[in-house]
Amino acid sequence: MTVNLVIGTQWGDEGKGKVVDYFSKNADFVVRFQGGNNAGHTIKVGDEVYKLHITPSGVIQGKTAIIGNGCVIDPEVLLSEIRDLKKRGIKPKLLISDRANIIMPYHKILDGAEEKYLGEKKIGTTKKGIGPCYSDKIARKGIRAIDLTDKKSLDHKLDNILPVKKRIFKAYDINERLDKDEILKTYLDYGKQLKNYISTTHIKLNNAIKSGKNILFEGAQGTMLDVDYGTYPFTTSSHVIAGGSCIGAGISPRYLNDIIGIVKAYTTRVGSGPLPTELFNKTGEHLQQKGHEFGTTTKRPRRCGWLDLVVVKHSCMISGITKLAITKLDVLDGLKTVKICAKYKLRDKQIDYFPANIEDVKRCKPIYKEFKGWNEIKKDSKHLSDLPNEVQDYLKYVEKETKVPIAIVSIGPGRKETIEIK
Repeated sequence: MTVNLVIGTQWGDEGKGKVVDYFSKNADFVVRFQGGNNAGHTIKVGDEVYKLHITPSGVIQGKTAIIGNGCVIDPEVLLSEIRDLKKRGIKPKLLISDRANIIMPYHKILDGAEEKYLGEKKIGTTKKGIGPCYSDKIARKGIRAIDLTDKKSLDHKLDNILPVKKRIFKAYDINERLDKDEILKTYLDYGKQLKNYISTTHIKLNNAIKSGKNILFEGAQGTMLDVDYGTYPFTTSSHVIAGGSCIGAGISPRYLNDIIGIVKAYTTRVGSGPLPTELFNKTGEHLQQKGHEFGTTTKRPRRCGWLDLVVVKHSCMISGITKLAITKLDVLDGLKTVKICAKYKLRDKQIDYFPANIEDVKRCKPIYKEFKGWNEIKKDSKHLSDLPNEVQDYLKYVEKETKVPIAIVSIGPGRKETIEIK
């Protein structure tokens, strides 16, 4: 029995979909434990490209996929993904936690209204209702998956919730109408379509672990978007770090074996908030264009910068990462010089930790170590020794600074364009 966890070490978009797909071959269950359809995981198998937003990536490998209680679910999006997978010949083996919170129409309306109200101070959300849904969950005003299968329960909850939302709409000067009967009918219909998927997943998962099954946890977004340990308030609304996996799926921390941190060979982020190594030159354009750095979910261009090991070391410490997977190394092909940030200069001091104060983060200036670039990584490389010497030096430095071994090196988007280091 193994219970492994894949999480992002940066601001998301590190290539978790590909790595989860790669490790899924040895898993019986693949579990999403947080986030919603604001995340996008892309998997390339041969000529086929799959873009998933809430369905765990393991479905592509035919594994049993669990959407845990720590997730928030837009039923319309989930049902659309299920239909699309079936059209492409994949009948997903899917289980949904009965305790997962449901994104409602008013969540999406409020998400957009709050961002508009904040103006230049906006957080940069995907406006998909994720934050307002998590807010209702914490305020104990949420609708859960199990409620969609119980007309009396859903009706009662809407009676309590909708009058409050209407008053909030008025405060924001929102003219949208909330029709209780329409919402009740729509979401009970979602419940009928999803009823066979909704289950006590935490019990099934614990039984699977006890019976020796292999479990793979799939994180969404990245550590720097964690609501506590990210660039708050420019974060997501859930716990992205390793500790969040146990809460978001209902298992004990003692079951976790390996915690695999995904590190993109450079740094990107979408939306607002500081990015210390951000590049505003031709190198930044190179990374954006060659790396196809446009959001899977939003299509927004991603901001790009050099690899920031202050961020990666922060992630390794908080989650107890045991192995690293380096992705998108091939995007650095053709650059004469590549750089890695190992420390920051904050005012007149050098620091090697990530500050809590967002204003201090904005003041941080990266201190770089420069490496000689390389021409091209051969796509048929099977071993670390097949890579250019300059690439090997780059990777050795990452291992040395993080004190975490590299287990996977991705040299392209395809499943086979992967070097596994035993």
